[in-house]
Amino acid sequence: MPAVQTQPGLVRAVQTQPGLVRAVLLLAALAAAVLLFARPPPVWRARALAYAPADLCESRLKPANANLTHPVRAAFVVLARNSELHTLRASIRQLEDQFNARHRYPYVFLNDEPFTAEFKQAMEWATTGDCHFGFVPYEHWSMPPWVDRPRALWAMRAMGATVPYGGSESYRKMCRFESGFFYRHPLLDEYDYYWRVEPGVEFTCAIPYDPFKYLADTGKLYGFAISLREFPATVRTLWATTNAFRAAYPEYIAANNTLRWLTTPGGEYNMCHFWSNMEIASLAFFRSPEYEAYFDFLDRAGGFFLERWGDAPVHSLAVAMFLRKSQVHFFDIGYHHPPFQNCPTDPEFNARHCFCNQNRSAIHNSDSCTRAWLELGPSNA
Repeated sequence: MPAVQTQPGLVRAVQTQPGLVRAVLLLAALAAAVLLFARPPPVWRARALAYAPADLCESRLKPANANLTHPVRAAFVVLARNSELHTLRASIRQLEDQFNARHRYPYVFLNDEPFTAEFKQAMEWATTGDCHFGFVPYEHWSMPPWVDRPRALWAMRAMGATVPYGGSESYRKMCRFESGFFYRHPLLDEYDYYWRVEPGVEFTCAIPYDPFKYLADTGKLYGFAISLREFPATVRTLWATTNAFRAAYPEYIAANNTLRWLTTPGGEYNMCHFWSNMEIASLAFFRSPEYEAYFDFLDRAGGFFLERWGDAPVHSLAVAMFLRKSQVHFFDIGYHHPPFQNCPTDPEFNARHCFCNQNRSAIHNSDSCTRAWLELGPSNA
């Protein structure tokens, strides 16, 4: 058998500079790890390629609604997993009983995995409105390629259990999706307003009017029920990044904005935000050039993954920058998303229409920002 030939220079390097060789091998290993982490697992790449745009949507229309005309083009939008079927069904049954059985607005259900036949059938039975089921495409539910994935994973481990969902990558994907992609789904193309609904929430009072129509009739663009303070650790650089956006796009900042609501006397972010798990809003607001530019600016900064920027502070900062106070409405609706709730404080209305305890309403919580919002007073036109 012939002898194996080796390169003399390589042998000498190994013999005389073992530290250099170890460094080269370490760099090679790190490069391999970066490539591994930067690319999604093969199953997710395959999933992204397996679904064409035509596969993203399925509608189940109800014959009873064939000739139904709503006063505005609006829908409930629900991001849910198949495993949340039963908690979501309970929430929707309350929403139907308290409001939608009288109006029959449609539902748009979204999921980053295909919905099961069981889920679709259960939602169809629980609702009076038409049901539309959509698949969230991979590019809307992923860590974008410009984010340093090893650094993001390190940040998740460091944050860990110090804040809710601090170590969760899927939660960060959800926040990014709810910040900049939900309104781009083709199932929402035909709607002008949306009402976000989540599994496990309660609607604790009858809603005797149409919030969608109220927004349309009054020209308001955004409505909320609860406002709270964010965990500072999750948004360490969000305010600095927002200020960089303001400097880059001064033409987008409304002259009569409400930034004073969420800033301290010293001009820092006070952590106030509208709780976006229950918001009723105009989709034109999210589709506007200013909101799109703001989300793209934030997305490129990478804070959805390098920190844990939530969609609630993102929506709230956008509302504060781009809208006047007269374009935003506090919906005093009975709503419970554990551990917080909004419970109408009018004694007669509460007694007649609610099953919540007004003394436990979030507006009494020291972390609530709703009173401060109401005390702003109307802004100029």
